[in-house]
Amino acid sequence: MNDGSSSPISTAATPDFVDLRSDTVTRPTAAMLAAMMTATVGDDVYGEDQAVTALEARVAQLLGLECALFVPSGTMANQLAIAVHTRPGDSAITEAESHCVRFEAGGAAALSGVQFEQVARSERLSDGALRRLFKSDGLHESPTTLLVVENTHNMGGGRVLAPAELARILRQAKTLGLAAHCDGARLWNAAAALGVSERELAAGFDTVSVCFSKGLGAPVGSALAGSAAHIARARKLRKRWGGGMRQAGFLAAAALYAIDHHRERLTQDHRRAAAFAGALAELARAGRPVETAYPEPGTNLVYFRIGDGGDGAYASRLAEQGVRISQIGDGWLRAVLHLDVDDDGLARALDRVTRLIREI
Repeated sequence: MNDGSSSPISTAATPDFVDLRSDTVTRPTAAMLAAMMTATVGDDVYGEDQAVTALEARVAQLLGLECALFVPSGTMANQLAIAVHTRPGDSAITEAESHCVRFEAGGAAALSGVQFEQVARSERLSDGALRRLFKSDGLHESPTTLLVVENTHNMGGGRVLAPAELARILRQAKTLGLAAHCDGARLWNAAAALGVSERELAAGFDTVSVCFSKGLGAPVGSALAGSAAHIARARKLRKRWGGGMRQAGFLAAAALYAIDHHRERLTQDHRRAAAFAGALAELARAGRPVETAYPEPGTNLVYFRIGDGGDGAYASRLAEQGVRISQIGDGWLRAVLHLDVDDDGLARALDRVTRLIREI
């Protein structure tokens, strides 16, 4: 199932199975695979892979930054940024439940000797929260040197940060003397939801990471963009951490294809997500035991809780009925609409979820 210009070579969802766990489960389309097989490649560690060089230039241009670096994952991109902007013993401010805190295996502490100060979700990186968490370089303190902003914020309910809010946050960061990194794994979705360019959302950040294997449907890869000096340092660290790839152009070609052909269709994922959330909200209004969280503007992420949460049982029951959905804690489920789920897949998923809710 696919909304692009060609069909996937194999799907993440069969006629009886719909996978809504993440937008990382997508498979390359036939046209993407063709682009990969015709890529002009070389040894990227020597700087000789033309497809990688083209991708890095394209990402830098899209984000309005000087240079970019192709890396295997969003986690590596974020960890490189943290290392570039800090020294061991520093602290970084980020929103609670940010990806770099929850899903990167303690990388900041293990790789860079950096600890996090977390802003409560309800405070939304307010000026007051940033000032309160900021620590100077006193004798007993871990000096705060970096702000990390995730856009969209996955565990923050999928919230999108618009240019005006980002500008306010970045003004306060500058006042405090902080470097600023944007974890833009789903920045493509944020831009599509707001109807603005990725460059507008990247403005003012020292570094920005973007992911190709989430909303865009490429099989592997992310990029870190920033100044020439920052990216030169990140390139050295990428090598040290084992991320120097050789003929990586086959993967870069997939990412380039995704940028050119899959960005515009993101609004289709958003439309389906809004329909999914709307159907669940309608059930709630009818007195059914379901709670839904879907921000405005919404993207491809829908969060919902059935009854008392079921302690993971509802995700298991849905899987038995052919719908995979992530359990994210405290009874909440997350459904992610993506390249491999069309209107028919959405209808089948809603049918099974609705039936489960009505049974309770």
